[in-house]
Amino acid sequence: MLSIGIDIGGTKILGAIVDDNGKVITEKRVLSPAKDPDLMVDEVASLIQELFVQVGSEQVPVGVAAAGFIDADQSNVLYAPNLSWRDEPLRERLEEKIQRSLVIENDANAAGWAEYRFGAGMGSKDMVMLTLGTGVGGAVISDGALRRGGFGIAGELGHIRVVRNGKQCGCGRTGCVEQYASGTALLETARILSSSGDPAGKMLASLQADHKELTGEHVRQALVAKDPGTLSLLRDVGTFLGEAMGSITAALDPQVYVIGGGLSEAGELLLEPIRESFLRELPAEGFRPVAKILAASFSNQAGVIGAADLARDSLQ
Repeated sequence: MLSIGIDIGGTKILGAIVDDNGKVITEKRVLSPAKDPDLMVDEVASLIQELFVQVGSEQVPVGVAAAGFIDADQSNVLYAPNLSWRDEPLRERLEEKIQRSLVIENDANAAGWAEYRFGAGMGSKDMVMLTLGTGVGGAVISDGALRRGGFGIAGELGHIRVVRNGKQCGCGRTGCVEQYASGTALLETARILSSSGDPAGKMLASLQADHKELTGEHVRQALVAKDPGTLSLLRDVGTFLGEAMGSITAALDPQVYVIGGGLSEAGELLLEPIRESFLRELPAEGFRPVAKILAASFSNQAGVIGAADLARDSLQ
């Protein structure tokens, strides 16, 4: 059974047709008009209609993963730190545009569900996913069920505080882990290092001089080249994340952590410092089973796969 998944992020909207084994049949991405809520709805509706045409039917389930706090009815985006949504009736507006019902889910929840059903978390019953992108998203699978919480906004693990009186976060607090362990945070520290005159930032400074502005792609290039200065920044990301995961384990005791988002492509370069920091922060370390920490299987497709599968499940 085919279904359609849409993943709305701060920089792009990805749409896909997905089969019931979690395989993406076809996909399309468009730029995200993050600062214009009305245009965002139009873009998403247009993308869904285009995918209907490719499927050859409008009678397929549709799931939309959105970056933000989704209410308990899975209807409204209560708050989106990196988008311009405040109490946005997203499901109602999209259903009015496409003239059929659909499912709305938090983007990190959708990605976590994809990994649990088809990816790195397969075979577990209790899993936590952390997605490292513009921010840090989280998803909690407990006893085989996606946990949304009493108000629909559980799993916002990127807003666990790791630094008292730390950096200002888009959620309104300070010191949240996403300010230290996201792709955005890594790029910010890379720019600081590249402009500092520190010899450790020599490669980053060279990239910045060649291109006028340092970008995430340049940081990726430095990591691929195993530049010591950039690797040190990545280790800092892993250390902060591992510290947060120690606290998460105290509350949830997952069997598996899945690390997704763009930074997960660094593989063991990131996972190693996460594991080291996690063990240091693990309550009663040495006297309890230790969760596996794995890279995600689906990279940037996890959100659409999970949204599509959740929409399919909604019909059962």
